[in-house]
Amino acid sequence: MRIKAIAAAAGCLVLAGSLTACGGTASADEKVVTVYSADGLKGENGDGWYDQVFKDFEKKTGIKVEYVEGGSGEMVQRALREKSNTQADVMVTLPPFIQQADSKGLLDTYRPKGADQVDGGDKDADGSWTAVVNNYFSFIHNKKELKQPPATWEELLDAKYKNKLQYSTPGVAGDGTAVLIKAMHDFGSKDKAMAYLKKLQANNVGPSSSTSKLAPKTDKGELLVANGDVQMNYAQSKSMPNLGIWFPKTSAKPGAEPTTFALPYAAGLVKGAPHTENGKKLLDFMLSEGAQKQVSSVGGGFSARKDIKATDANAIALTKLMDGVEVFQPDWADVEKNLPSYVDAWKTATGS
Repeated sequence: MRIKAIAAAAGCLVLAGSLTACGGTASADEKVVTVYSADGLKGENGDGWYDQVFKDFEKKTGIKVEYVEGGSGEMVQRALREKSNTQADVMVTLPPFIQQADSKGLLDTYRPKGADQVDGGDKDADGSWTAVVNNYFSFIHNKKELKQPPATWEELLDAKYKNKLQYSTPGVAGDGTAVLIKAMHDFGSKDKAMAYLKKLQANNVGPSSSTSKLAPKTDKGELLVANGDVQMNYAQSKSMPNLGIWFPKTSAKPGAEPTTFALPYAAGLVKGAPHTENGKKLLDFMLSEGAQKQVSSVGGGFSARKDIKATDANAIALTKLMDGVEVFQPDWADVEKNLPSYVDAWKTATGS
């Protein structure tokens, strides 16, 4: 996804090529914090969870949030290029990219207040990162054109989906990488998954570095099916009435269930950050009870804290959406270690 120039809750300008605070050169005591984040938590119309949280955070602390958005892999690569002149204070990505950021020495150790209420599987044991919004991988369809979404992966090979199907690029987008993870799980091996994705390529429109940009195309009917994630697509569906969320089954055999896996937005403090203390304050704020109660009501996602029991209309609808869906647990250590080989195998299979 192209990097957006956004000054969230601030009058400062964030440029794609460089980051400059309102007063010029950054200093440790400056009232600013820079966030590098995967897309999905900022609203299309300023009505997302980030929009509310950043606004509330600035009001409480006087610290302005400068925000840079892109694919999960894109954000890690950008921070890696800037390692000798760090610009970001906080990084938020989907797995396995938060683990990748940690393994490349980009993250510092910090356990935000409230992290004790986050399940062990949703945070790093050594304190390098913590989930701030729980989420699940999913697909979307145009429910005006498709009254019922395809039930299985195999149905997507039908000729009616030719040039009407698209998924974001593995290795660049977190949700695109999730396509590989789910396919390898559902088909039982890397080789079987790649053989399937090779056949699917006949219907695929082509690469997309942005998952969020696939939803408007699907809503308009330019695409019938695309990939995504529950939080982002549920939030988008408020202004895109033709979006439907679904999960492919492993097969059409009786008893086969649709499957997915948790794909949380995980946040960490960037090592050598120019505004470390401000970054800590923002991480604390994102995991605070008030912000976490807004994850479903404002953001259409799932609270990362197990002590938050949301009962708003969005929370009820999300619970119903997940009913009957089997949730499996990826081996994130394996995925992070072998991601380059998985992406290379995908490129070979699809000719991408």
